Amino acid sequence: MFRPLIAVRASVLAPLLAAAFVLPAVPAIAQTAPMQDLSQAETGQPPQRIRQVTLQGAEQCPKAAADEIVVCSRINPNEQYRVPKELRTPPEIPAQNQSWVNRAAAVDQVGRVAGGLPNTCSPVGTGGQTGCAITAARAYAAEKRQAKREAEQAAPLTDPNDDGGR
Repeated sequence: MFRPLIAVRASVLAPLLAAAFVLPAVPAIAQTAPMQDLSQAETGQPPQRIRQVTLQGAEQCPKAAADEIVVCSRINPNEQYRVPKELRTPPEIPAQNQSWVNRAAAVDQVGRVAGGLPNTCSPVGTGGQTGCAITAARAYAAEKRQAKREAEQAAPLTDPNDDGGR
């Protein structure tokens, strides 16, 4: 069963092997580009410069020089004058910079969970039944508030006095 496959494989490989032994004797083809003009990928060296360009309308991406990479992106025309999404939300306040009220509330909640008090979603004590439902409801409400805040920030700004061109 396998002998015909081996014979076919040998008949296919024989010309390839013969060509492999003949090709090293043929002189190498002259290179068309000098060594200093090789691209970054061929030299293995990292680029000297990475340039990020934001295009508007029908602008074309600029050509890259030999030692740089150009990254082009387009933005929505409605978003071009807005603050970028990454900068719209304020960063989280570190614990040492928070008010004492927030720190006291966090310490109080940790103490309640550790003590197994009611409404703490703790596996110890009476907190398991009511506390988990309350914790889930609070988390859901916080997620809704966050989604509403993000939707308000992402909504395009409209002029209330604009009548739509009428």
